Amino acid sequence: MKIAAGGLHAQSARMRIIAENLANADSAAKEPGADPYRRKMPTFDAIYDREMEAYEVKIGKIAYDQSDFQSRYEPGHPAADEKGYVRYPNVNSLIETMDMREAQRSYEANLNVVTVTRQMLGSTLDILRG
Repeated sequence: MKIAAGGLHAQSARMRIIAENLANADSAAKEPGADPYRRKMPTFDAIYDREMEAYEVKIGKIAYDQSDFQSRYEPGHPAADEKGYVRYPNVNSLIETMDMREAQRSYEANLNVVTVTRQMLGSTLDILRG
């Protein structure tokens, strides 16, 4: 159950980062030449637990996507450069949505492990009482 709980925590953190990326997908730079929001990517670490003699997953450092920002021609925008282009985040909503779905499925799988383990423990206690 401890391993599954660690997975739940890690996937929950992953979903929060994805939600932040989606929330900032259309936020432009604040001024001409400034960088807009940069996409964040969660990393995971496998930590060995000697007591359990197994690896647990933990959320690691947050990495920043170094891909190019998007540019849109909007000459009237306050953050437009001298050519009329505004820089927008390097967030692709389709990729973020797919990542969110994968994180949700992983979360649900870990939740199912916790649920089944609780049921098995309950059944074991019932057998021992009987």
